[in-house]
Amino acid sequence: MGPHPAVAEIRRAVRDSLAGLPQGALVLAACSGGGDSLALAACLGFAAPRLGLRAGLLTVDHGLQQGSRERAEEVVRLAGGLGLEPAEALTVTVGTAGGPEAAAREARYQALSAAAERLGAAAVLLGHTREDQAETVLLRLTRGSGTRSLAGMPASTGLYRRPLLGVARRATRAACEALGLSPWEDPHNADPAYTRVRVRHDVLPVLEAALGPGVTEALARTAGLCRDDADALDEWADEVYARLRDLGAGLTVTELAALPAAVRRRVIQRAALAAGAAGSSLAAVHIEQVDRLITQWRGQRMVELPGGVEVVRRYGTLIFASTLT
Repeated sequence: MGPHPAVAEIRRAVRDSLAGLPQGALVLAACSGGGDSLALAACLGFAAPRLGLRAGLLTVDHGLQQGSRERAEEVVRLAGGLGLEPAEALTVTVGTAGGPEAAAREARYQALSAAAERLGAAAVLLGHTREDQAETVLLRLTRGSGTRSLAGMPASTGLYRRPLLGVARRATRAACEALGLSPWEDPHNADPAYTRVRVRHDVLPVLEAALGPGVTEALARTAGLCRDDADALDEWADEVYARLRDLGAGLTVTELAALPAAVRRRVIQRAALAAGAAGSSLAAVHIEQVDRLITQWRGQRMVELPGGVEVVRRYGTLIFASTLT
Protein backbone atom coordinates (compact mmCIF):
# COMPACT_ATOMS: atom_id res chain seq x y z
CA MET A 1 0.00 0.00 0.00
CA GLY A 2 1.09 3.55 -0.69
CA PRO A 3 1.18 6.39 1.85
CA HIS A 4 -1.94 8.01 3.26
CA PRO A 5 -3.41 10.47 0.69
CA ALA A 6 -2.63 13.46 2.93
CA VAL A 7 0.97 12.31 3.34
CA ALA A 8 1.28 11.80 -0.41
CA GLU A 9 -0.16 15.27 -1.09
CA ILE A 10 2.29 17.00 1.24
CA ARG A 11 5.28 15.00 0.02
CA ARG A 12 4.38 15.98 -3.53
CA ALA A 13 4.05 19.66 -2.56
CA VAL A 14 7.41 19.57 -0.80
CA ARG A 15 9.06 17.80 -3.73
CA ASP A 16 7.71 20.40 -6.16
CA SER A 17 9.02 23.24 -3.98
CA LEU A 18 12.54 21.78 -4.02
CA ALA A 19 12.79 21.83 -7.80
CA GLY A 20 15.87 23.60 -9.12
CA LEU A 21 18.03 23.22 -6.01
CA PRO A 22 21.54 21.89 -6.67
CA GLN A 23 22.51 18.38 -5.64
CA GLY A 24 23.75 18.19 -2.07
CA ALA A 25 22.12 21.47 -1.05
CA LEU A 26 20.86 21.81 2.52
CA VAL A 27 17.15 22.56 3.00
CA LEU A 28 15.81 23.49 6.44
CA ALA A 29 12.26 23.13 7.73
CA ALA A 30 11.13 25.84 10.13
CA CYS A 31 9.14 23.79 12.63
CA SER A 32 7.25 25.01 15.67
CA GLY A 33 5.97 21.55 16.53
CA GLY A 34 2.45 22.45 15.37
CA GLY A 35 0.57 20.28 12.90
CA ASP A 36 1.37 22.26 9.76
CA SER A 37 5.11 22.61 10.26
CA LEU A 38 5.46 19.13 11.75
CA ALA A 39 3.88 17.52 8.69
CA LEU A 40 6.08 19.70 6.51
CA ALA A 41 9.25 18.66 8.37
CA ALA A 42 8.39 14.96 8.22
CA CYS A 43 7.71 15.10 4.49
CA LEU A 44 10.90 17.08 3.87
CA GLY A 45 12.85 14.36 5.69
CA PHE A 46 11.34 11.83 3.30
CA ALA A 47 11.58 13.80 0.04
CA ALA A 48 14.96 15.54 0.29
CA PRO A 49 17.31 12.52 0.22
CA ARG A 50 15.40 11.08 -2.73
CA LEU A 51 16.25 14.25 -4.63
CA GLY A 52 19.90 14.21 -3.61
CA LEU A 53 19.39 16.97 -1.04
CA ARG A 54 20.21 17.27 2.66
CA ALA A 55 17.43 18.13 5.11
CA GLY A 56 17.56 19.83 8.49
CA LEU A 57 15.31 21.58 10.97
CA LEU A 58 15.15 24.86 12.85
CA THR A 59 12.75 25.67 15.66
CA VAL A 60 12.42 29.04 17.36
CA ASP A 61 11.91 29.54 21.07
CA HIS A 62 10.25 32.95 21.46
CA GLY A 63 10.36 32.68 25.24
CA LEU A 64 6.78 33.94 25.51
CA GLN A 65 5.32 30.94 27.33
CA GLN A 66 6.30 28.81 30.26
CA GLY A 67 7.96 25.64 29.05
CA SER A 68 8.78 27.02 25.59
CA ARG A 69 12.43 26.00 25.89
CA GLU A 70 11.51 22.42 26.73
CA ARG A 71 9.12 22.23 23.76
CA ALA A 72 11.80 23.55 21.42
CA GLU A 73 14.20 20.89 22.68
CA GLU A 74 11.54 18.21 22.11
CA VAL A 75 11.20 19.32 18.48
CA VAL A 76 14.97 19.06 18.04
CA ARG A 77 14.99 15.54 19.51
CA LEU A 78 12.16 14.55 17.20
CA ALA A 79 14.11 15.73 14.15
CA GLY A 80 16.55 12.82 14.24
CA GLY A 81 13.78 10.30 13.75
CA LEU A 82 12.53 12.26 10.75
CA GLY A 83 15.90 12.21 9.02
CA LEU A 84 16.58 15.88 9.68
CA GLU A 85 20.16 16.81 10.52
CA PRO A 86 21.30 19.39 11.52
CA ALA A 87 18.54 20.37 13.93
CA GLU A 88 18.74 23.45 16.15
CA ALA A 89 16.60 25.40 18.61
CA LEU A 90 17.03 29.16 18.22
CA THR A 91 16.31 31.42 21.18
CA VAL A 92 15.10 34.94 20.39
CA THR A 93 14.12 38.06 22.30
CA VAL A 94 10.81 39.47 21.12
CA GLY A 95 10.50 43.25 21.12
CA THR A 96 7.38 45.39 21.08
CA ALA A 97 7.56 47.31 17.77
CA GLY A 98 4.43 46.87 15.66
CA GLY A 99 2.58 44.83 18.27
CA PRO A 100 3.16 41.31 19.61
CA GLU A 101 2.43 39.44 16.37
CA ALA A 102 4.67 41.59 14.22
CA ALA A 103 7.45 41.68 16.82
CA ALA A 104 7.48 37.89 17.19
CA ARG A 105 7.47 37.44 13.41
CA GLU A 106 10.38 39.87 12.98
CA ALA A 107 12.44 38.13 15.66
CA ARG A 108 11.66 34.72 14.18
CA TYR A 109 12.67 35.61 10.62
CA GLN A 110 15.87 37.28 11.76
CA ALA A 111 16.86 34.16 13.67
CA LEU A 112 15.95 31.81 10.82
CA SER A 113 17.85 33.88 8.26
CA ALA A 114 20.96 34.09 10.44
CA ALA A 115 20.95 30.36 11.15
CA ALA A 116 20.39 29.49 7.48
CA GLU A 117 23.33 31.65 6.47
CA ARG A 118 25.56 30.14 9.15
CA LEU A 119 24.65 26.60 8.10
CA GLY A 120 24.93 27.35 4.39
CA ALA A 121 21.32 26.41 3.64
CA ALA A 122 19.91 26.92 0.15
CA ALA A 123 16.30 27.22 1.33
CA VAL A 124 14.08 27.37 4.40
CA LEU A 125 10.61 25.83 4.14
CA LEU A 126 7.69 27.42 5.99
CA GLY A 127 4.47 25.63 6.89
CA HIS A 128 1.84 28.18 5.82
CA THR A 129 -1.27 26.46 4.49
CA ARG A 130 -4.19 27.45 2.28
CA GLU A 131 -6.06 28.70 5.35
CA ASP A 132 -3.12 30.92 6.30
CA GLN A 133 -3.20 32.39 2.81
CA ALA A 134 -6.94 33.08 3.03
CA GLU A 135 -6.50 34.75 6.42
CA THR A 136 -3.72 36.93 5.02
CA VAL A 137 -5.92 38.09 2.13
CA LEU A 138 -8.75 39.01 4.50
CA LEU A 139 -6.45 40.89 6.85
CA ARG A 140 -4.94 42.91 4.03
CA LEU A 141 -8.32 43.52 2.43
CA THR A 142 -9.50 45.32 5.57
CA ARG A 143 -6.53 47.69 5.28
CA GLY A 144 -7.53 48.87 1.82
CA SER A 145 -4.44 47.25 0.31
CA GLY A 146 -3.66 47.15 -3.40
CA THR A 147 -3.18 44.21 -5.73
CA ARG A 148 0.30 43.36 -4.48
CA SER A 149 -0.87 43.10 -0.88
CA LEU A 150 -3.93 41.04 -1.85
CA ALA A 151 -1.58 38.65 -3.62
CA GLY A 152 -0.97 37.22 -0.16
CA MET A 153 2.14 35.25 0.70
CA PRO A 154 4.33 34.21 -2.22
CA ALA A 155 5.26 30.57 -2.70
CA SER A 156 8.90 31.63 -2.83
CA THR A 157 10.73 34.73 -1.63
CA GLY A 158 14.49 34.62 -1.65
CA LEU A 159 15.58 32.03 0.88
CA TYR A 160 12.04 31.11 1.95
CA ARG A 161 9.65 28.68 0.29
CA ARG A 162 6.06 27.84 1.22
CA PRO A 163 5.17 24.43 -0.20
CA LEU A 164 1.80 24.11 1.54
CA LEU A 165 -0.04 27.21 0.30
CA GLY A 166 -2.27 24.97 -1.79
CA VAL A 167 -2.74 22.38 0.98
CA ALA A 168 -5.65 22.48 3.43
CA ARG A 169 -4.92 22.53 7.14
CA ARG A 170 -6.98 19.40 7.64
CA ALA A 171 -4.50 17.57 5.39
CA THR A 172 -1.56 18.45 7.64
CA ARG A 173 -3.45 17.15 10.66
CA ALA A 174 -4.35 13.95 8.82
CA ALA A 175 -0.74 13.51 7.72
CA CYS A 176 0.53 13.84 11.29
CA GLU A 177 -1.97 11.25 12.47
CA ALA A 178 -1.03 8.86 9.66
CA LEU A 179 2.67 9.27 10.47
CA GLY A 180 2.16 8.79 14.20
CA LEU A 181 3.17 12.35 15.06
CA SER A 182 1.61 14.33 17.91
CA PRO A 183 1.52 18.07 17.12
CA TRP A 184 1.77 20.66 19.84
CA GLU A 185 -1.16 23.09 19.98
CA ASP A 186 0.10 26.61 20.62
CA PRO A 187 -2.36 28.35 23.01
CA HIS A 188 -1.67 31.61 21.17
CA ASN A 189 -3.53 30.09 18.20
CA ALA A 190 -6.73 30.22 20.25
CA ASP A 191 -6.17 33.61 21.91
CA PRO A 192 -8.68 36.17 20.58
CA ALA A 193 -6.30 38.97 21.53
CA TYR A 194 -4.55 38.25 18.23
CA THR A 195 -6.18 39.60 15.07
CA ARG A 196 -5.35 36.55 12.95
CA VAL A 197 -6.94 34.27 15.56
CA ARG A 198 -10.19 36.26 15.38
CA VAL A 199 -10.17 35.98 11.59
CA ARG A 200 -9.55 32.23 11.85
CA HIS A 201 -12.16 31.41 14.45
CA ASP A 202 -14.78 34.13 13.96
CA VAL A 203 -14.64 35.67 10.49
CA LEU A 204 -13.93 32.73 8.19
CA PRO A 205 -16.53 30.43 9.79
CA VAL A 206 -19.17 33.17 9.45
CA LEU A 207 -18.30 33.64 5.79
CA GLU A 208 -18.47 29.90 5.19
CA ALA A 209 -21.85 29.70 6.94
CA ALA A 210 -23.30 32.68 5.03
CA LEU A 211 -21.80 32.08 1.60
CA GLY A 212 -21.35 28.34 1.56
CA PRO A 213 -18.26 26.13 1.57
CA GLY A 214 -15.30 27.06 -0.56
CA VAL A 215 -14.64 30.58 0.73
CA THR A 216 -11.16 29.68 1.95
CA GLU A 217 -10.25 28.09 -1.38
CA ALA A 218 -11.65 31.09 -3.26
CA LEU A 219 -9.65 33.57 -1.18
CA ALA A 220 -6.45 31.59 -1.70
CA ARG A 221 -7.19 31.40 -5.43
CA THR A 222 -7.77 35.15 -5.48
CA ALA A 223 -4.31 35.62 -3.98
CA GLY A 224 -2.79 33.68 -6.86
CA LEU A 225 -4.68 35.69 -9.48
CA CYS A 226 -3.73 38.98 -7.82
CA ARG A 227 -0.10 37.88 -7.74
CA ASP A 228 -0.13 37.23 -11.49
CA ASP A 229 -1.65 40.67 -12.11
CA ALA A 230 0.73 42.40 -9.72
CA ASP A 231 3.75 40.71 -11.31
CA ALA A 232 2.67 41.90 -14.77
CA LEU A 233 2.03 45.47 -13.57
CA ASP A 234 5.34 45.57 -11.70
CA GLU A 235 7.22 44.43 -14.79
CA TRP A 236 5.51 47.13 -16.87
CA ALA A 237 6.29 49.78 -14.25
CA ASP A 238 9.92 48.68 -14.07
CA GLU A 239 10.31 49.13 -17.82
CA VAL A 240 8.66 52.57 -17.81
CA TYR A 241 10.62 53.81 -14.82
CA ALA A 242 13.94 52.65 -16.27
CA ARG A 243 13.21 54.43 -19.56
CA LEU A 244 12.05 57.70 -17.97
CA ARG A 245 14.92 57.71 -15.51
CA ASP A 246 17.42 57.40 -18.35
CA LEU A 247 16.02 60.55 -19.95
CA GLY A 248 17.53 62.72 -17.21
CA ALA A 249 16.37 64.42 -14.02
CA GLY A 250 12.73 63.85 -13.17
CA LEU A 251 9.80 62.05 -14.78
CA THR A 252 7.95 63.49 -17.76
CA VAL A 253 4.36 64.35 -16.79
CA THR A 254 2.99 63.80 -20.31
CA GLU A 255 4.23 60.23 -20.44
CA LEU A 256 3.10 59.49 -16.89
CA ALA A 257 -0.39 60.84 -17.59
CA ALA A 258 -0.77 58.47 -20.55
CA LEU A 259 -0.16 55.41 -18.38
CA PRO A 260 -2.90 53.38 -16.66
CA ALA A 261 -3.24 54.54 -13.06
CA ALA A 262 -2.01 51.20 -11.67
CA VAL A 263 1.24 51.46 -13.63
CA ARG A 264 1.70 55.19 -13.03
CA ARG A 265 1.45 54.83 -9.27
CA ARG A 266 3.99 52.05 -9.31
CA VAL A 267 6.38 54.27 -11.27
CA ILE A 268 5.86 57.03 -8.70
CA GLN A 269 6.63 54.59 -5.90
CA ARG A 270 9.87 53.50 -7.56
CA ALA A 271 10.97 57.09 -8.06
CA ALA A 272 10.15 57.94 -4.45
CA LEU A 273 12.11 54.99 -3.06
CA ALA A 274 15.06 55.74 -5.34
CA ALA A 275 15.12 59.30 -3.98
CA GLY A 276 15.33 58.01 -0.42
CA ALA A 277 11.71 57.83 0.76
CA ALA A 278 11.15 55.50 3.72
CA GLY A 279 9.63 52.34 2.29
CA SER A 280 8.12 51.26 5.60
CA SER A 281 6.21 54.56 5.90
CA LEU A 282 5.45 55.28 2.25
CA ALA A 283 1.70 54.68 2.01
CA ALA A 284 -0.95 54.77 -0.69
CA VAL A 285 -2.04 58.23 0.47
CA HIS A 286 1.43 59.60 -0.28
CA ILE A 287 1.46 58.07 -3.76
CA GLU A 288 -1.99 59.54 -4.37
CA GLN A 289 -0.80 63.03 -3.42
CA VAL A 290 2.03 62.80 -5.95
CA ASP A 291 -0.34 61.36 -8.54
CA ARG A 292 -2.51 64.47 -8.23
CA LEU A 293 0.48 66.53 -9.39
CA ILE A 294 -0.02 64.70 -12.68
CA THR A 295 -3.76 64.16 -13.00
CA GLN A 296 -5.18 67.16 -11.07
CA TRP A 297 -2.55 69.82 -11.58
CA ARG A 298 -3.62 73.26 -10.33
CA GLY A 299 -0.27 74.74 -9.43
CA GLN A 300 0.09 72.83 -6.16
CA ARG A 301 3.17 73.21 -4.04
CA MET A 302 5.53 70.34 -3.33
CA VAL A 303 4.47 67.03 -1.82
CA GLU A 304 6.47 65.85 1.19
CA LEU A 305 7.12 62.11 1.52
CA PRO A 306 8.37 60.10 4.52
CA GLY A 307 12.13 59.98 4.74
CA GLY A 308 12.80 63.58 3.78
CA VAL A 309 11.85 63.42 0.09
CA GLU A 310 10.06 66.26 -1.68
CA VAL A 311 8.28 66.04 -5.03
CA VAL A 312 7.60 69.09 -7.15
CA ARG A 313 6.25 69.62 -10.67
CA ARG A 314 8.30 71.99 -12.79
CA TYR A 315 8.09 72.60 -16.53
CA GLY A 316 6.13 69.43 -17.16
CA THR A 317 8.43 67.23 -15.10
CA LEU A 318 8.13 65.60 -11.69
CA ILE A 319 11.30 66.09 -9.67
CA PHE A 320 12.03 63.89 -6.64
CA ALA A 321 14.66 65.32 -4.29
CA SER A 322 15.96 64.34 -0.88
CA THR A 323 16.22 67.11 1.70
CA LEU A 324 18.72 65.07 3.69
CA THR A 325 21.61 65.34 1.25
